[in-house]
Amino acid sequence: MNITNKVVLITGANRGIGLALVEEALRRGAKKVYAGTRVAMSHPDDRVVPLVLDVTNIRQIGSAAIKIDELDVLINNAGIASYDDLSDSGVLDKHLAVNLFGPYHMSRAFLPALKKSHGAIVNNLSILALAPFAPIASYSVSKAAAFSMTQSMRAYLAGENVSVHAVLTGPVDTDMNRGLDIPKTSPEIAARNIFDGLEAGLEEIFPDPMSAQMADSWNNGAPKAMERQNAMAVQN
Repeated sequence: MNITNKVVLITGANRGIGLALVEEALRRGAKKVYAGTRVAMSHPDDRVVPLVLDVTNIRQIGSAAIKIDELDVLINNAGIASYDDLSDSGVLDKHLAVNLFGPYHMSRAFLPALKKSHGAIVNNLSILALAPFAPIASYSVSKAAAFSMTQSMRAYLAGENVSVHAVLTGPVDTDMNRGLDIPKTSPEIAARNIFDGLEAGLEEIFPDPMSAQMADSWNNGAPKAMERQNAMAVQN
């Protein structure tokens, strides 16, 4: 997957990693970049097409899918995170609506276009999908669920020539992590490494120094081997 002359759709594109992904796609020569945001945005590059797109709004997703008849890469980047202790099911519901069902409905809506282009789905997740951080419990739960969904989609879509990638980020310098006094990677570096991973065909992309420390153990570990083995039940 080379981004040059490709059509890319990025959700949550108005700030943080999402905006950095827009700029990186342009730098790599994308033909068109659809920038999905909940509020209207503008961009000086005429290759960028802003879309008012709330990933929890099925009607908006459907309208966008009708409008976009050509797509090579869908990047499900939109997400939310808040502190909680799982005592309020409403907080968990909200995280699942955005972080799990948002990518699910987006992927389903744009699958016909991606099948036609033999394209790619990229789900921006978190290393907390592998091990939760209790102070943001609902976020961790939603990302773990989204990771499992990503792996299942990968198995089902392999025969359709649509690749499915999971981005497992560590701390990135975005609004979500602004109050944390820990080393953080810039959104620009994360975006560059995400596209590098996509172009290299990596199923799991670890785009920052902290997450990269987990890459070898994940790629060569029993859970990844089990995923590959289980996928054969669908692919055979």
